[in-house]
Amino acid sequence: MSMRTITRAERAQLAMVLEVSAYPKPGNVDRCHDYETTRLEHFLASAILARPALEAAERGDTGPGFLIHQAVECTGGHRGGNTHFGAFILLIPLVMGGDIKGATKVADSTTLEDAVEFYKAFAKTEVRVIPGHELDVHDPASLIELRSRGMTLHDVMLYSAPRDLVAREWINGFQMTRRGADLIHAAGCGREAVVEAFLGLLALEPDTFIIKKHGPDVAWKIMEKAREVREGLRDLQAFDQECIERGINPGSIADIIIASIYLALGEGWEWDC
Repeated sequence: MSMRTITRAERAQLAMVLEVSAYPKPGNVDRCHDYETTRLEHFLASAILARPALEAAERGDTGPGFLIHQAVECTGGHRGGNTHFGAFILLIPLVMGGDIKGATKVADSTTLEDAVEFYKAFAKTEVRVIPGHELDVHDPASLIELRSRGMTLHDVMLYSAPRDLVAREWINGFQMTRRGADLIHAAGCGREAVVEAFLGLLALEPDTFIIKKHGPDVAWKIMEKAREVREGLRDLQAFDQECIERGINPGSIADIIIASIYLALGEGWEWDC
């Protein structure tokens, strides 16, 4: 029986489900690990509830800032907190554009209103930020400053890029997303490929979600340990357990891996082998 071609919105939903279902991904929620207030079910629910925003992105109904805001509102129907905000920042332009080239065009053509809508969406999440910056999303005055400068959403991502891996993807042409997709293809099919790609990206850059929660030294140490796992010098299960016990979750890498899975699926990668 021939399989039908899935839509871009469905591909994005599938990418979210496949990421959280793969294990072990050191420190993150998966089918074997929950956090006290955020469980596997919350991530699965978010992937389902995001559908209207993802379908609107595929249709190109409006700008990416509005669609990211819509995705946050669509997925607010559970008590698990932020599960996919970073992933939406990457998935929305990818679904709108279809691939990295198209997503880059979407990112480059954003407006001030996209930036305003993004800030409104950000304010509804519990995402950690590094305090002390003049455009702190949790400071109501930032919207006034945003408007006075006439900043587009691309400008906001450029401003945030030195401190945030996900924002950096908008500026550098989704380089880590591309790298993650290449790692997935190279690792073969199935969930083991997702884990291998996750470790590969974790060994490549210090995760900014860890930096915001635990500081840069911890993020660099986790990166080094991921490299040791890939080199066979450290046990993956033990590394995973250490991260879980210490509350160290590489959320930024997880968001990028979701985008990488989306890309790989569109390039023919098989998840159900």
